[in-house]
Amino acid sequence: MPSRPTRGFLVRGLPFLLAIPLIAIPAIAYLVLSAPSEGGGPALAQGSIGGAFHPVAGNFEPDTTQLEGCDGRYSCFEQAFGNIAYRKGPRQALRLFNARIGTDADVERDCHRIAHAIGSAVFARYDGNVARIFAEGSSTCASGYYHGVLERAFVGISSKSQLGKVARSLCLGDGIRRRGFLDYQCRHGLGHGFMIQTGYDLPTALSLCGRLGTRWDEVTCTSGAFMENVSTRFGFRSQWLQDDDPLYPCNRVQLRHRRSCYVRATTRILLLNDNDFAKTARTCESAGPRWASFCFRGYGRDAVVEARYLSTKKTLALCRLAGGGQRECLYGAARTFADGAGLQGARRAAAFCARAPRAGRSACVSGLGIVVGLLYPTNERRRVACARLTARYVDACTRAAIAEVDPSGRGAWG
Repeated sequence: MPSRPTRGFLVRGLPFLLAIPLIAIPAIAYLVLSAPSEGGGPALAQGSIGGAFHPVAGNFEPDTTQLEGCDGRYSCFEQAFGNIAYRKGPRQALRLFNARIGTDADVERDCHRIAHAIGSAVFARYDGNVARIFAEGSSTCASGYYHGVLERAFVGISSKSQLGKVARSLCLGDGIRRRGFLDYQCRHGLGHGFMIQTGYDLPTALSLCGRLGTRWDEVTCTSGAFMENVSTRFGFRSQWLQDDDPLYPCNRVQLRHRRSCYVRATTRILLLNDNDFAKTARTCESAGPRWASFCFRGYGRDAVVEARYLSTKKTLALCRLAGGGQRECLYGAARTFADGAGLQGARRAAAFCARAPRAGRSACVSGLGIVVGLLYPTNERRRVACARLTARYVDACTRAAIAEVDPSGRGAWG
């Protein structure tokens, strides 16, 4: 077992979803662990003990919670919007949600998790029909809706083999194009779900991600697993965290998983250093030349989160604090602006890159290209889309778009 943290674990950033069983592979095959120590804060998730799953979330249950009584409480907003989605359907819930994002700072701040709750509730409303649920959803607030759908998809599964079988079929429905935008959201969501269903058993989740198919599937799934590991709202904390080592477990997991881990590391780093981006940049630098670039891509993602997906000025200022990691920050920021709202987000990312320092614009546009690759089904259409978004950096955008969807996963964001 890893060492138990001595400080409370508050939630920051954009987590996700799902549910899944446990694996019997020894944890030492993945991570180097130390004995636990007692501490305060949220309960430590049990993980998979003796082959038994210990999920940290179950089916969405509607209740009487209403928006009018929430008074800024995140858990209340999540339940209230979920109630609306369960009773009135996703379109009405998402319409109201989008309107409230623009007028209520608390809803805006918690928008990704609220979108999760809406997706979870619709999964219950439509009795698990993933294709229909996806068709009636939207990519609002970093696609939290899609992740929330998968958050509950594995409830009740009690064996690893059954979990893997269900997981391999969930993202293959009509309307989900292979290595397209929805496929990415679905497989990323599987990683969240694996963590939730196994009670944050990271080795099990990573093993399950590795059995989904191509390396692209694995990278995309592990990104969700690592995101859920560092950021959750379910009242538990993962045992795969250490307060005295903000880069853990990235410096301990297998090499094949480190890229995904470091891209998600800054959410945890910012939590531990009171949201100090300058200190976070120094921590990313300490990861060494091989991994620091991925940490700075995550830094760019969290800069956009800090700017509420709106302020390019604030995002650029935070990227300047990254020093030598500024180009990678711009890359991660552009990808996050684009991912936040599909094609509309891609246009916002293009406007962001046009304001970026000239030396970093090519890297910035490459970050935008990641989402272009997912949005369009052919390389020709990807190049046309890139040309519409950025006349001067079409090649950089197109190269990134093509690399993102390569089955090898070598150029995938994760």
